[in-house]
Amino acid sequence: MTLLPSSSARWLLPLLLSAVTLPASAQDLPLLLPRVVVAASGQATADSPQALAARRYGSFWNTGDEALAHAALAPDFTDRTLPPGRAQGLAGPLAASRFMRTAIPDMRCEIEQMVVAGDRVVVHLRFRGHFSGQFGQLQGRGQAVDFIATDIYRVADGRIAENWHIEDNLTLMKQLGVVGA
Repeated sequence: MTLLPSSSARWLLPLLLSAVTLPASAQDLPLLLPRVVVAASGQATADSPQALAARRYGSFWNTGDEALAHAALAPDFTDRTLPPGRAQGLAGPLAASRFMRTAIPDMRCEIEQMVVAGDRVVVHLRFRGHFSGQFGQLQGRGQAVDFIATDIYRVADGRIAENWHIEDNLTLMKQLGVVGA
């Protein structure tokens, strides 16, 4: 079921957003729209502060624009499922994005589904592109990449404060040729 904000709730959006200070360059960037948004009863939808934080973060993964990550993540952002070797805080996703874009320069992200309930947002993300760059010692040959991830965000003051995530890394590693098909 796709839910859109009611016309009576649209006047509230500028008021709610005024409480969230964004870097100037992130304020004017177009954000991804989820294909499907499901919201708890009485919860605002794709334009709520919680959903906007998730859309900014998805848009960061879609474009690699670091201003979007700065706008989406709280200053004390904590990754609760931190992969080995990744820095905690904002530095972790920034480095991960740069690393992935070295391997998959045309990487794009879509928000397939978004569930908004209270201070939590669950997103089902789909990443696509072509492995034409470098992944460690492995050089891509232009092969297609298509994998998913699911994130659970806790949003506070219009920014993602905590993240729990899981990626389909086996599919990704097969597509990159790191592991056998």
